[in-house]
Formats: sequence, structure tokens, C-alpha cells
Amino acid sequence: MGVNVSVVAIDAGNSKTDVALIGEDGTVLATARGGGFQPPAIGVEAAIDVLAEVLERAVAELSAPPVLSGHVSACLANADLPVEEAELAAALESRGWGSSVEVRNDTFAILRAGVDEPRGVAVVCGAGINCVGMTPDGRTARFPAIGRISGDWGGGSGLAEEALWFAARAEDGRGEPSELARALPGHFGLDSMYGLIEALHRGTIPLGRRHELTPVLFATAETGDPVAAALVKRQAHEVVAMASVALDRLGLLEEEVPVLLGGSVLAARHPQLNDRIAALLAARAPKAEVRVVSEPPVLGAALLGLDRTGAGPEAHRKLRARYA
Repeated sequence: MGVNVSVVAIDAGNSKTDVALIGEDGTVLATARGGGFQPPAIGVEAAIDVLAEVLERAVAELSAPPVLSGHVSACLANADLPVEEAELAAALESRGWGSSVEVRNDTFAILRAGVDEPRGVAVVCGAGINCVGMTPDGRTARFPAIGRISGDWGGGSGLAEEALWFAARAEDGRGEPSELARALPGHFGLDSMYGLIEALHRGTIPLGRRHELTPVLFATAETGDPVAAALVKRQAHEVVAMASVALDRLGLLEEEVPVLLGGSVLAARHPQLNDRIAALLAARAPKAEVRVVSEPPVLGAALLGLDRTGAGPEAHRKLRARYA
């Protein structure tokens, strides 16, 4: 007799994928982790092949062959627009992993992981920045969140680029003085922004390592450097702007509601950033409860799956306890 899988939960980011197989009572039957989900780089089918490999490893943990007739709840990076969610859902449906499929942007997994019911707003500030909100009646608030062309500012990559811009101008005299002009090249063992610019331009330092400069920016801001501090302040305003708009769209600005912070930049709990976010948001949404999400996103994908299957509160509690 096969193992009945009620929910196939998938949380797939750019760098890693987590899969959890969930029973109808909320039991975690098996889990597995694998590579990142990057359809823009390798194509949709090849990206889903990566998910398939992780699913196969999870299935291999089961005591008997699975009965995959339940629901597939997939929270995926690079599913930034509804049309992309629909395309990915169709591709997943063709794999036959369940009788129903729902694809959401991976920010929804972070939100659902951090709340006891599907109600609240989450802002994720990792490499980029994104925000989503949801209510139990199925309403959502979201942004395209695909970079500057959709009005976004900040995130780890964006902050690193801004820090480089201001540091370059501080060194050559076009901008105001800033300790960033010393701290950024110093991180790579260089003595000038000119040297860092040359190294990045010629590939001596891979462009992909620019993300290492974001913690340097925050450390410099903590010393009182006005340029670095202004960038951190702007990031706080951007986070609050997204959260406030999402709350307003859902009619939650005056409600007691969780506002969850996730992603590497916000999870680092920099006081200059997170404390300012809390203070600014208190002025816009005085009843909102701000906290950093510590629960794994795959839990959110699984909870969304149980929501969809109509599982009762005990199943939700059992699942959440497994990831506590």
C-alpha cells in the first residue's frame, strides 16, 4: 500500500530548493534539499527538472511508494508576475505530481510561515526587495518587484551598487566625503576606490562578489558616516513604503496585523535599519506588529497547501510544531 501525500510543498529560491511531503494530518513524511530555481537562466523545463530531482530524493525517504494525488503548493523565485505563476503552474501540472497545483511567488512562503492564519504583510530584503500581503478571504497585495523598471530600490545588491557609486564620487571629488571610499576597497585588501573599480571592471574581483559590500555599508553607517547612514535610512523608508501600501490595499492599516521582515538584510537585524523601520511603520500603521521571520519558508509553502486542502487546525499545529 502506498503512502498518501496530501501536499507536495516546494520552496524554491535562486540558490536552493526545499521539498516537503505532507500527510493530510500535517505529518512531515519526507524532506529534501537541492539546487536553486532559475528559469530565466536555464529555461522553465530545465528549472523544473531541478525541482524533480529534489522531489525524487524526498520520495526515496518514504517507507513505501507515494500516492501523489494531493495538492502541489509551490512558492518559487522568479515567479514575479501572475502570468509567470500561470506558466509555471502549467509546467508543473504536466509533471503529474498532484491533482491540483498552485504557484506563488516565494515571498508568500515567508509570509505564511510567520503567521498562524493567512493574514498579514511580509517584506523581504535579500539580494532584491519584495513585499506581499494576504487575507484569509483570498485577497492579496503584491508588487512586480523586478528591479528599477518596476520602481524598486534597495535590497542587498542595490545597496552595494549605491555604496560603490557614492564611494567612487567621494574619492574623486564629485561627491561628499565618505568613509565608504576607504572601507569598500579595504574589504578586498585594496587601498583605493580606483583600484576596486579597476578590479571589478576587469574581472579580477568577480562582479558577483559585490554583495559582500552590503555588510560593509552597514558597518560604516554604524560609525556615523553620513553618506552610509543616509543609504540605510532610505532603505528603511522603502521597506515601510511597500508595507504601508500593501496594508492599505488590504484595508489593514488600522488593524492589528503582523508585518514580517525577511531576507538576509533584514534578518541581520541591523539596529539602524530594523529599529527605524519599526518607528516609521508605527506612524503609518500604529497597531502593526513588526518582527523578523525565523521560520523556514518551506513551512509556509506547506501551510498554504494545507489551507488549500481544507485541513483542520490540528494539522496546521502539527506541521508548525515539526518546524519549531
